[in-house]
Amino acid sequence: QVQLVESGGGLVQAGGSLRLSCVVSGGTFSLYTMGWFRQAPGKEREFVSVITGSGGNSYYANSVKGRFTISRDNAKNTVYLQMDSLKPEDTAVYYCAAGRIFSTQAENYGSWGQGTQVTVSS
Repeated sequence: QVQLVESGGGLVQAGGSLRLSCVVSGGTFSLYTMGWFRQAPGKEREFVSVITGSGGNSYYANSVKGRFTISRDNAKNTVYLQMDSLKPEDTAVYYCAAGRIFSTQAENYGSWGQGTQVTVSS
């Protein structure tokens, strides 16, 4: 059974940076496409970024393009989300997810972490 554990969230001022990590266990990490999603209070979960198993291809939501960077270290079974130039509207619970296809749709991911809170103050 695949397990995902996120870390790295916290409180940061607007313009600041955070780096989220997600450690995956229980599967062959390099076979998984990894995605990051977020959910703000009162809103639906939304796609943030995705990266292929090899790390050779990635994609971002328009709202974070140019500010966030997804990466992975297959030797450490870990995917990262570097978040720079943070804005108050980035405040949300951030989730990592593991799937088999390169997708922006949450329903294509079968395993999810518990989430980590990111709060950006103005």
